Amino acid sequence: MSIVRAAVLSRYTLPAFAAQGIAVGTFAAYVPELKARTGASDAEFGLALLVAAAGALMAMSLAPRFDRGIGRGGMALAAVLLGLAAVPPALADSVLAFALAMGFFGAGAGLLDIVMNARVTVNEGRSGTSVMNLNHAFYSAAYAAAALSSGATRELGFGPVAALGGVMVLLLAGSALAIEPRPQAAAAARSPSPVAAPSRDQRASGAEASRSGRRQIIWFFGLIVLVAFMAENATEGWSALHIERTLNGGAAEGALGPAMLGLTMMAGRMSGQFALARFTETALMGLGAGLAALGAMLAAAAPIPAVAYAGFGILGLGVSVIAPMALALVGRSVGNAARTAAISRVSIIGYMGFFLGPPIMGLISQVAGLRAAFLAVALVLGAIPLLVSLARR
Repeated sequence: MSIVRAAVLSRYTLPAFAAQGIAVGTFAAYVPELKARTGASDAEFGLALLVAAAGALMAMSLAPRFDRGIGRGGMALAAVLLGLAAVPPALADSVLAFALAMGFFGAGAGLLDIVMNARVTVNEGRSGTSVMNLNHAFYSAAYAAAALSSGATRELGFGPVAALGGVMVLLLAGSALAIEPRPQAAAAARSPSPVAAPSRDQRASGAEASRSGRRQIIWFFGLIVLVAFMAENATEGWSALHIERTLNGGAAEGALGPAMLGLTMMAGRMSGQFALARFTETALMGLGAGLAALGAMLAAAAPIPAVAYAGFGILGLGVSVIAPMALALVGRSVGNAARTAAISRVSIIGYMGFFLGPPIMGLISQVAGLRAAFLAVALVLGAIPLLVSLARR
């Protein structure tokens, strides 16, 4: 399928993925300033990010009900809530205030995450084509653009209040693009969507999963997404600090860390859209995990920022395909009626990576430095090939 056709099928979900990328990318670039403003230690900052993960999990558990209740305007309203939650972290001047603000920010991001991913799987089921990688590539592109532009605004002297305030205005203004037309929403509500064309992984494992098989699918792929999110979150939240503190880089150099992650994740996901014609989803997830582990080790050992950029880029290229393909496989395997709930449960398990990642990264960094923390990320990524093998069984 051509990229143009995939973009047309995703014309209402792409703005939602872009909104998420803009908000998270801007935040990631301003992490050094936000941390300095609160006066938090590495461990305290990691715990504050843990509160964001808690907020995301709470919102994710409510997302299926929210999606059913709001209907075609669900993605737009979730984007509005994320925009409103973007500013409070920039206003916080203590660790406690920052943690509370991050709880709201995490809730907005988690809610939008579930709703937009569920809508993508509905589109895949209706059209019989895979568009998940394209949508996640759009998120990565928006994330990279936001991180790069935020690095420039930091160099020009603009603080986090101005930058995250701009994010709020942009998301409020653009949220209407994510409202689905009434006929499409009505048609989806009246009749179940046809099952998407099966991949080789699906043909090997049979048709729609039984209830017990569905639980196994949710747990195995949830753990895969958990590890992928841990690696992605570690790079988003700590790469700028690693470059500025460990490698003595400047503000713009620090912002290039998360920007490099976003750029290569975009490239990896766009490549994954085409690679599915030659490889199975599970094969690509295993290969991606190995590549991401190599990138994390390179970033950990980097003597200068340029080598760290290469490591973060390789990590992003590898980790980019893992979560989208896992979510797509789950969405196509459980049937239309259970799709949103299954996506929600897999994402909740996956977002435990945001629970585990920040405090682990913070504690390791506090004790042994950020080099050791990124080495730990590489070791954790080594679990994905085993989980993929179990999932295939």
